[in-house]
Amino acid sequence: MFSWLSKQGGGRERAGGTDLVQTVTGGLRDLYLRKLLPLEEHYRFHEFHSPALEEADFENKPMVLLVGQYSTGKTTFIRYLLEQDFPGMRIGPEPTTDSFIAVMYGDTEGNVPGNALVVDPKKPFRKLSRFGNAFLNRFMCSQLPNQVLKSISIIDSPGILSGEKQRISRGYDFCQVLQWFAERVDRIILLFDAHKLDISDEFSEAIKSFRGQDDKIRVVLNKADQVDTQQLMRVYGALMWSLGKVIDTPEVLRVYIGSFWAHPLRNTENRRLFEAEAQDLFKDIQSLPQKAAVRKLNDLIKRARLAKVHAYIISYLKKEMPSVFGKENKKKELINRLPEIYIQLQREYHISAGDFPEVKKMQELLENCDFTKFHSLKPKLIEAVDNMLANKIASLMNLIRQEESNMPTEMVHGGAFDGTMAGPFGHGYGEGAKEGADEDEWVVAKDKPAYDEIFYTLSPINGKISGISAKKEMVTSKLPNSVLGKIWKLADCDGDGMLDDEEFALAKHLIKIKLDGYELPGTLPSHLVPPSHRKPFQTAE
Repeated sequence: MFSWLSKQGGGRERAGGTDLVQTVTGGLRDLYLRKLLPLEEHYRFHEFHSPALEEADFENKPMVLLVGQYSTGKTTFIRYLLEQDFPGMRIGPEPTTDSFIAVMYGDTEGNVPGNALVVDPKKPFRKLSRFGNAFLNRFMCSQLPNQVLKSISIIDSPGILSGEKQRISRGYDFCQVLQWFAERVDRIILLFDAHKLDISDEFSEAIKSFRGQDDKIRVVLNKADQVDTQQLMRVYGALMWSLGKVIDTPEVLRVYIGSFWAHPLRNTENRRLFEAEAQDLFKDIQSLPQKAAVRKLNDLIKRARLAKVHAYIISYLKKEMPSVFGKENKKKELINRLPEIYIQLQREYHISAGDFPEVKKMQELLENCDFTKFHSLKPKLIEAVDNMLANKIASLMNLIRQEESNMPTEMVHGGAFDGTMAGPFGHGYGEGAKEGADEDEWVVAKDKPAYDEIFYTLSPINGKISGISAKKEMVTSKLPNSVLGKIWKLADCDGDGMLDDEEFALAKHLIKIKLDGYELPGTLPSHLVPPSHRKPFQTAE
């Protein structure tokens, strides 16, 4: 194993969650500085694509970026997660958030303005200084002591303008700033209002700036309680159609439907759907700390692949330049031929077309460059990156998997997340197989008289029916045999291949649970065990 792993591991047989992150962070930082950074600097990668990574980029907590048109509920969504106001928060139907606000953990509440923020080496925002004062005056960090923020940081973005408003210049390249954040965050959440599905030109450009980060994008259809079920189906279909025109991927984006604020639902007919969707979204966000190491590793791999391709492009342009006359004409010719050069390099070095930067953007950046100052190809630099990708990264990935299987799951706690974990208001509490868990009476008893009527029509012998008789009744549910087989296994408590009246009632109850759309339990919960079978059943356990 690598020297930096043995040093940082300190000979421990098993690392906890924090130890793992520190080990992986140190390893990634070491690989970047020794293997990838020399290639980036030699071929001026930072001028074309992304600034050099700093220590804070490896050390920072997982970040969530919220993007959406004004009044879609971005700031309210953060308030909902934190369950408290944060400094600088403004909420209203008009475009209230006109700044990028990094909501982060701090021992005391307060704001840090953008110009001070980008000189703080402990924060991962130093490279944002290149966007100038127009941006920095619209950037701030909101710090507060909140349990949720101990695990993640949240970036609130200005409401994206629509109609005539989008023509007003922000004074900085909004899409470039979004792209900078997209490369560094762990999750990008696009918020839509159920009444505001149009994707403006600026919003469309913003979404396109997330090219290459599709795996980080999630979509939230907010304020869905303001429409009824029929309207919601139409809204959902219209949203998917709109997204399909902007996001050019064959996969369908995951859309979470709900009303993410702490107010009563205006329309309660879809309450169960909203609860299930909120639970899924919370699980996705809660898993970010555990997946942070893998995400940083994945982003480094993407960066390394792009840096390699960039080196091939730059060295090719250098090779094609004349030594004395006709440099300007040749430069123009090469820029115009860039799509052909891409194809040529793909064939020569066996590179996927998806690894190449966008042609139009690259052509614009090359216009201002002196090709004669580019460097020729240095195989040693490429080999170092290839070695990193083939060996070092693979070993680091194995380490992450081993440690993840040994350490406790690291989750986001506090705020709205705690309200969904336990107690009677936890998702699924008292529903499906969990119904009756906190009651003294057997939950099946209330329907047992109806089940007994069916039971006695199946001609029981000595108080029991055979498997063949039970099957005739159970198949009327039209559930597949694999599901009915599991129900039989759960209901046949004594394993004698027959069902008494209580076991049969339990089988019918489990069929009802499945038909209502709930999952069957893996093992029979104690509260579902028939009363006459409880003592021997629990002893066997």
